[in-house]
Amino acid sequence: MSEDSSLEKIREKIDAIDEKIQALITERAQFAKQVAKTKLDAGSESFYRPEREAEVLRRVIERNEGPVSSDDMARLFREIMSVCLALESPLMVAYLGPEGTFTQQAALKHFGHSVETAALGAIDEVFREVEAGSAQFGVVPIENSTEGVVSHTLDMFMRSDLKICGEVQLRVHQHLLSQADDLGKISKIVSHQQSLAQCREWLDANLPNVERVAVNSNAEAARVAVKDATVAAIAGESAAEIYSLAVLAKNIEDEPNNTTRFLVIGKLQTTPSGNDKTSLLLSGKNKPGALHLLLGSLAKHGINMTRIESRPSRQNAWEYVFFLDIEGHAQDQKVKQTLAELQAEAALFKLLGSYPVSVR
Repeated sequence: MSEDSSLEKIREKIDAIDEKIQALITERAQFAKQVAKTKLDAGSESFYRPEREAEVLRRVIERNEGPVSSDDMARLFREIMSVCLALESPLMVAYLGPEGTFTQQAALKHFGHSVETAALGAIDEVFREVEAGSAQFGVVPIENSTEGVVSHTLDMFMRSDLKICGEVQLRVHQHLLSQADDLGKISKIVSHQQSLAQCREWLDANLPNVERVAVNSNAEAARVAVKDATVAAIAGESAAEIYSLAVLAKNIEDEPNNTTRFLVIGKLQTTPSGNDKTSLLLSGKNKPGALHLLLGSLAKHGINMTRIESRPSRQNAWEYVFFLDIEGHAQDQKVKQTLAELQAEAALFKLLGSYPVSVR
């Protein structure tokens, strides 16, 4: 059998499989519309259920046998779910912009490309857009594996009633972008302050005498670089594509596993998904050992704390509040008991939300 004949037979099989895939996607979309009708008939206003989507993606990964990677398989199913959700009800998601930021990448990774998005200029604007109902959800950065917490996001939770509905973890690769074709032509580097910090060693080694200027976002840095050929921006690959900038150097982050965690905020309270996380805001009463007493409740019930951060309370000098992430959902029995004890012991107790642990 000739090579052309063999290829033709393989292509015929692929075409037949494509037809089946398309038919199944169509069938899934029809069921999605039935789900929407059922929810409308029941008076439900919530079409997006993060716990349900997390369960679906976990099963996709568990079933996967290759050769497609689990990340790629999950991404394919995320887009299918995004298309089906758009048939149920259009979803507006606000994010820290402008277009081309890592936060936009996180929003699209979590919700898929079939949602409508709104790029906003500051984290507090994202909160206000969701509080006002102009967007159902928002996506904001919370911490980076290299540079730590994003303080502005934590501070917003002290005065906002929005809940955390989900989280996204994004591997962050920083690139040096410019209209210039040579490092020697660069007189200024602009980027978000965290990106500048994440690339400090590379910059010290390769551009030690070049001025570094912090701006509101990596995408804003790319927009500055478009206007001046002597300026280089540190940003992601999507910013290079959107703003038509050349990549002078790839992957210049100091830590190869550089990861940023983002939070999905909204008015939705999620139900347990089977693998959840709960975030809290606490402050102890003004007495010796207050924090020890609070954390003792976690140890007593065998609750694992995955993160703790302190921030000034902004009410009295030298008073602090603590942000905690713990494993489990607020509806889990032992977590529920622990939260009740914390609330009784704390001077300030605020449940920021229970939500599915990031799948990928």
